[in-house]
Amino acid sequence: MTSTYRSYRLASRPQGAPTQEDFEIAEAPVPEPGEGQALLRTLYLSLDPYMRGRMDDAKSYAKPVEIGQVMVGATVSEVVESRSEAVQAGDVVLGYGGWSEYSVEDASTLRVLDPDAVPVTTALGVLGMPGFTAYAGLLAIGDPKPGETVAVAAATGPVGSAVGQIAKIRGARAVGIAGGPEKVRLLEELGFDAALDHREEDLRGRLKAAAPDGVDVYFENVGGHVWDAVLPRLNTYARVPVCGLVAGYNGTGALSPAGSMERLMRAVLTKSLTLRGFIQTEFVQTMHADFLRDMTEWVRSGQVRYQEDVIDGFDDVVGAFNDMLAGRNFGKTVIKVAD
Repeated sequence: MTSTYRSYRLASRPQGAPTQEDFEIAEAPVPEPGEGQALLRTLYLSLDPYMRGRMDDAKSYAKPVEIGQVMVGATVSEVVESRSEAVQAGDVVLGYGGWSEYSVEDASTLRVLDPDAVPVTTALGVLGMPGFTAYAGLLAIGDPKPGETVAVAAATGPVGSAVGQIAKIRGARAVGIAGGPEKVRLLEELGFDAALDHREEDLRGRLKAAAPDGVDVYFENVGGHVWDAVLPRLNTYARVPVCGLVAGYNGTGALSPAGSMERLMRAVLTKSLTLRGFIQTEFVQTMHADFLRDMTEWVRSGQVRYQEDVIDGFDDVVGAFNDMLAGRNFGKTVIKVAD
């Protein structure tokens, strides 16, 4: 085992898209676990849009990463040393080691994975937080009925792709919105009933053609001009789970036009809309066991397919993160840190 390890520590609050200068790649001696803890060697690191908010110091649902702290993130890791009966050396586990080659975590918080059942990277995507976000937000808030139309933005991402496929399992019609012709083709391969490129002109008109009976559930991941196109198509009693607003995460996008809030509130009133923001953790106690059971079966049976963008190497995590925020990834972005 190596005697030192590297980690990305936040050096400054990014202004716009994060840069390498916003982080210090620090090298330190590999730590030793305490009682009840385990020393983990990171194999795979998850990159997710929520991380951009944690780089800022604005008030949010979770505390920001402090200057000098390791950047947070879910990891699939190998247990190197354990001082707990919960995990053993050699186990592969899901943890929260962050942007780091090694970490020490409380063993009670780790989930032991079975590499022979499904690929371990799925614990960061379709069988992890993104998959659960799709499952909980769509079923608990969207509650699609057979024959209804479900639209989802960022539809080739790990959340959006799962939303559309779960909607199909529930008997609904799935309309996916993504950026670029290659992503449109991927949505068609995943079985979406309609796939729209938001970069092409007249998104509103093309959405009307794709969803002639309107939209009953819109799973919001993006905001921006996609939301402006979807809002007029929402049916009476439509449900809108608000998962993310990635179009504005770097704080550089154009603001909505004046009067948009009045237009939104008028639609909420006249169409009896339900808009509900959520964080997946609020559903863990009531839905996570069902999610693992259902999604594991759907993945094994092929009812839910997934795409992973696995990037080999720990040297340019910031670049991979920005590519993911800009939509240049295909599916779940994962950094391979070690074999």
